[in-house]
Amino acid sequence: MSKPTPFTTAALALGVACAGLLIWIWQNASSPAPLSDSSSSTNAAPGSRPPAVATADSGPAVFDLHPFLAALQRALVRGEARAREAVLTFKDDAALQRFIARARQAGLTVLGRNDRLRTVRIGFDGLGALQADLLGNAGDYDAVSANSLIGIPQPPAKQERADIDQVPFRNDTLAYLGATGDRSAWGRGVTIAVLDTGVTTDPTFGDGRLRTLDIGLGTTPGEGRNDGHGTSVAALAAGLLPDAAGVAPAASVLSIRVTDASGMSDLFTVSQAIVAAADAGANIINVSLGGYSTGAVLDAAIAYAQQKGAVIVAAAGNDQAAQLAWPAADSRVVSVGAIDRVEQQVTFSNSGASLQLTAPGYGVQTAWLEGQRAYVDGTSASAPLVSGAIAAVMSQNPGLTPQQAAAVLVSTASDGGAPGADDAYGRGILNVGWAMNRSDASYVDTAVASHHYDAEHNQMQFVIQNRSGRTVSGMALNVSVDTTTSTQSIPSLAPGESYIVKAPVSDLTLRSTGSIAFTTQLTNPLGVVDQVPANNRKSTVLTAPPKP
Repeated sequence: MSKPTPFTTAALALGVACAGLLIWIWQNASSPAPLSDSSSSTNAAPGSRPPAVATADSGPAVFDLHPFLAALQRALVRGEARAREAVLTFKDDAALQRFIARARQAGLTVLGRNDRLRTVRIGFDGLGALQADLLGNAGDYDAVSANSLIGIPQPPAKQERADIDQVPFRNDTLAYLGATGDRSAWGRGVTIAVLDTGVTTDPTFGDGRLRTLDIGLGTTPGEGRNDGHGTSVAALAAGLLPDAAGVAPAASVLSIRVTDASGMSDLFTVSQAIVAAADAGANIINVSLGGYSTGAVLDAAIAYAQQKGAVIVAAAGNDQAAQLAWPAADSRVVSVGAIDRVEQQVTFSNSGASLQLTAPGYGVQTAWLEGQRAYVDGTSASAPLVSGAIAAVMSQNPGLTPQQAAAVLVSTASDGGAPGADDAYGRGILNVGWAMNRSDASYVDTAVASHHYDAEHNQMQFVIQNRSGRTVSGMALNVSVDTTTSTQSIPSLAPGESYIVKAPVSDLTLRSTGSIAFTTQLTNPLGVVDQVPANNRKSTVLTAPPKP
């Protein structure tokens, strides 16, 4: 394998969940030329028409009188939606058919329809035509919204986060997750749908595991610099080869291209693809895309997938925002944030109270176009690792539904950050080894899960977690504060149980020295063999806040 060739990281025109995805890319046989930066500062889809606005020809300005039209106009003016388009949802099938029959005469063009969701995607030259039909047939409508871009809309205000040195995973992702040993059957009998740029053929998918479904955008990735995104996502979920390995190498992959030639998607298209994936029998639907607007059509599509027994996994977003992108923001979706190799929340990863899991998302090796291999960043990479883990758990436990398998991952997540669930790490960090060995009484993994500074109480919190298949007694924790060491006995912990050791922080010492070093070492009783001894030790340096 040739040496990776560095190039400038670009904000991809693929989705907020993909921003800053690619770091290095290389051919299996030879080094490629560096790729140029094609990022754009605009928030609208490249090549889209200017947003439609109300004019004198549009009829009376009634937008303030009708919330649906008011919201639609705002989205169009801000460039957050497909220009001169709307998504209409009807109360029943008869109402949908009446609209189809009158649409052309009303000056509205049907661009797409999904009868299962009683929804159509329409185009118009002026909002007056839509306004007239809406007011004249109000009893038929259930919802009207803009066809919001699943791309790079204007993000919300960023959280203030300290700059940190991020540590890449490279090709160590599966080892970190505990996805080791014989994985040849992981994911067998499970189908993972990848809603993305399309997935190209690659030896890492083997023979017969990759199939495609066309919803109107074709099935083959384009030639843009970002069109390898779908292939990279699919490989992280289900890749077979060591240089592009996925968690569930026996799972089937269903590729559904949802991006157009500009690399953008939209609310209607993603919703349509969710329904198509569920109808095609997908157990897991991976959406490594996102935007900051939603609508009735996406709500209905998520509900439909749930009804069909599928689970949706989505990327939280890469805007360093204090909210998740859609569809990850929906509570029915398994939302995934990103960490680096030393379990730091990656600076760009979105946070929020509804975040469920975090997983590797910095410098992760995977497949790309034409046999290339790449290191990628982003919650786009984190989500398919969770999708593959759900498939692995399902194949090990054929009686579990996708939702139940996802719940297993949540219950076996490694605690990160503050003790318990938090906005940055969700319910914890994906731990495939624990999930797959949770019922094995011979499996022992006790760990120092995290070091957390509780500023309110001016103390360090050291979280001890039992990730074993059985109760463990007789543990002890050695705590070193700079050059002073003390020992704390740990009570018996049942599988999955945690214990917090607290140590006061001397504010005087911190201010006078500028930093305090904390090191913890967990020891197990004699005769107990820890399967993952590396996580029994953790070090942290607490730095004094800058002087005002």
